[in-house]
Amino acid sequence: MTPPTAPADDTGTMPSAASSCPEIIKTRADFLAAARAARQGTPSMMVQARDRRDDNPAIRMGFTCSKKVGNAVARNRAKRRLREAARAVLPLHGKPGWDYVLIGRAEATAARPFDALKDDLVTALRKLHER
Repeated sequence: MTPPTAPADDTGTMPSAASSCPEIIKTRADFLAAARAARQGTPSMMVQARDRRDDNPAIRMGFTCSKKVGNAVARNRAKRRLREAARAVLPLHGKPGWDYVLIGRAEATAARPFDALKDDLVTALRKLHER
């Protein structure tokens, strides 16, 4: 059985799967810039957002969990859940040219139902973009 394929565009070529995925923030300077920007707390995470004001229209996302979340296994699980929620929500509700950093909360990020986690992110983005 062959896997399903994405529909071809007008030119007959297949769209890149990576084109719809947000980029990942990797440098400390970008995390620090997001920390100085707007933030919105939810029961399951803290979201920091900043408008980069540059020519790159890509949505970028970063993830972090402090040791308060737990040991390495707990922190990685929380970050995996945040990553999947961001992949589902940011292409629909994020703004091009913005950086988003999601910070996990102790016990709440890993224990919250996944649909509630996504709803928390949508609510945080709506409040951040209303400002």
